[in-house]
Amino acid sequence: MRWLDWRPVWWRPRVQCLLCGAAAEQAALPLCAGCDDDLPWLAGHCARCALPLPAPGLTCGQCLRRPPAFHRVETPLRYAFPVDALITRFKHQANAPLGRLLGQLLERHLLHAYEEGLPRPDRLIPVPLSRRRQRQRGFNQAQLLADWLAAPLGLPVDARLVVRTQDTPAQQGLDAATRKRNLRSAFALAAGAEVAGLHLALVDDVLTTGATAERIARLLRRAGARQVDVYCLARTPAPQ
Repeated sequence: MRWLDWRPVWWRPRVQCLLCGAAAEQAALPLCAGCDDDLPWLAGHCARCALPLPAPGLTCGQCLRRPPAFHRVETPLRYAFPVDALITRFKHQANAPLGRLLGQLLERHLLHAYEEGLPRPDRLIPVPLSRRRQRQRGFNQAQLLADWLAAPLGLPVDARLVVRTQDTPAQQGLDAATRKRNLRSAFALAAGAEVAGLHLALVDDVLTTGATAERIARLLRRAGARQVDVYCLARTPAPQ
């Protein structure tokens, strides 16, 4: 046992839960057991797009009618309180510790999924942000998430493979049809990009209608990618 482990408990640094301020059980994860249990974990969901459903192992009607270009969505959480507020503070208030915590929850989910037989991709591909929005925000949240996931998952990140060619309006609050129209020519493969035969995983913060993931996955599949998955922090429920 290392000397570090012999220090008195009162002398060890105390890690606080970022959500309630209580003591966190694990130094590497600033989240207490109570808050961990109370998060809106995704239970039953569509086997293809991860849409929340009443029971596991089902496929939603939309995916049955028109299967998406991506193979599957891996996400641990539903986009509900407090996750929705945490993601907003990460994206729009540059709260990196909250973003890092959410990334760790996604990391934990993916590592468990790999142990259960989920095939590992060849590369992580962060969804690109428009230049204007990245200047305003100061960072691309998908890029940060992919960089945080890379080392613990043992996967390379390729942030240059897909480029944003149009500065489309913000997708938040738009219906599925409008989102699709906005994204018709929003993305392209970088010059000289080679994806034939590769298994790729797109990384983003939230999957809502899936329009962005669908557009990029279709682009990659047409270029010869063998499989495209989507890794994200949370999945929104169906509109009521």
